[in-house]
Amino acid sequence: MAKRKAIVNVRDCVACGCCIKVCPRDAITVPQGIHAKIDEELCIGCGKCAKECPASVITLEVLKQ
Repeated sequence: MAKRKAIVNVRDCVACGCCIKVCPRDAITVPQGIHAKIDEELCIGCGKCAKECPASVITLEVLKQ
């Protein structure tokens, strides 16, 4: 299975924090309440944040090997 990482469209993120609640690795923060930020080192690409995001601004990107 290809490795994936979550990407946030920061321009459209509303900083609601829904993604933070479902991340199993605590890889997401919302610094200063501006937009979600994903720590690439912690993210395992599970997709839970993308599914939970009410604004649909989180997508998964396949990493090149």
